[in-house]
Amino acid sequence: MHNAPPKLSMVQVLACGAAVVTLSMGIRHGFGLWLQPITQAMGWTRESFALALAIQNIAWGLFGVFAGMAADRFGAFRVLVGGAALYGLGLVGMALSPSTLLFALTAGVLIGAAQAGTTYAVIYGVLGRQIAPEKRSWAMGVAAAAGSFGQFLMVPVEGFLITRLGWQDALLALALLVLLIVPLALGLREPGFQGTAPAQRSQTVGQALTEALRTPSFTLLTLGYFVCGFQVVFIAVHMPSYIKDLGLSPQVASFSLALIGLFNVFGTYIAGSLGQRMPRRFILAFIYLARSVVIVVFLLVPISPMSVYVFSAVMGVLWLSTVPPTNATIAQIFGVQHLSMLGGLVFFSHQIGSFMGVWLGGVLYDRTGSYDIVWYISIGLGVLACLVNLPVRERPLVRTAPQPA
Repeated sequence: MHNAPPKLSMVQVLACGAAVVTLSMGIRHGFGLWLQPITQAMGWTRESFALALAIQNIAWGLFGVFAGMAADRFGAFRVLVGGAALYGLGLVGMALSPSTLLFALTAGVLIGAAQAGTTYAVIYGVLGRQIAPEKRSWAMGVAAAAGSFGQFLMVPVEGFLITRLGWQDALLALALLVLLIVPLALGLREPGFQGTAPAQRSQTVGQALTEALRTPSFTLLTLGYFVCGFQVVFIAVHMPSYIKDLGLSPQVASFSLALIGLFNVFGTYIAGSLGQRMPRRFILAFIYLARSVVIVVFLLVPISPMSVYVFSAVMGVLWLSTVPPTNATIAQIFGVQHLSMLGGLVFFSHQIGSFMGVWLGGVLYDRTGSYDIVWYISIGLGVLACLVNLPVRERPLVRTAPQPA
């Protein structure tokens, strides 16, 4: 299968793609800031707010597969415009929902679907199709680094908006801000997708799915991504409470999350760059094993603000650095024709892991009064993810005969 040469400028694709990811991921990263204002103003429990965000994670993963299919077939532009509209509606719904059910539908389902259409799977599909293979992993690292910077940048912006405008008007302001994705999407309008679909398709969606699910390396990458989701979302949601339980101030928790976002910029860029020079399975195995080692050291040393900051900085380097090598490996094995869909399928596993990490963190804390068991599970899963990535075969699949579409 011969790929058409890239038609959009690399600078344009990277700048627009990175800006979209910065907005989409950055806004999402600050949702925890609304927990207390919304629950206090509406008289809701924290559980009802947390459930809406858990639904958001699962909806993001589930809709990600279908958003990926649509982006592969009709181009990223239409999916990004639809995702931006859903994001705006979801944020308005968060601001105006009179009941927890409507809040779960808007903050959960609508925004989850919006994130599916405006984040990594869709953007990486464009990068895969428009950027030459020898620069693809690096470009994915740049886009992931931009998303990480968005997480670092947008949290203080959202805190400022809440302080100045109040929680409801702050959400309405974000609803307007997220619509900037629409003009940015124009820079990702691919020449091959100006009609209803690209002319040449050597595989149907069903054939691509069957091929991926029968390929052991795809299953191994999917298992690793489950672990990634479990670890990072458990830490992101429960780390502030863990720190407070040990007697440190809330400011330490805020700084720790900011440090994770900042050092994540370097980690994702480095992982993407290294992915051009060495086997990506070794990069992924190292990241997962290193996470387990870092958690073990963190649990063994006496807790202090400095130990928290060092842990957050090192974990930040390892945070989303799995994203560029995982997606670049999928592109290398299967080609780029169905890259958004296959990336979305692997990401669904990540989101199931995210749900389990958040949920088990809460359940086991309520049962035992401690997060220890979940930390131990995270360590064990990191070792498992290291081992399952080592046998991944990165060579492109050799298809024995052309598959009629």
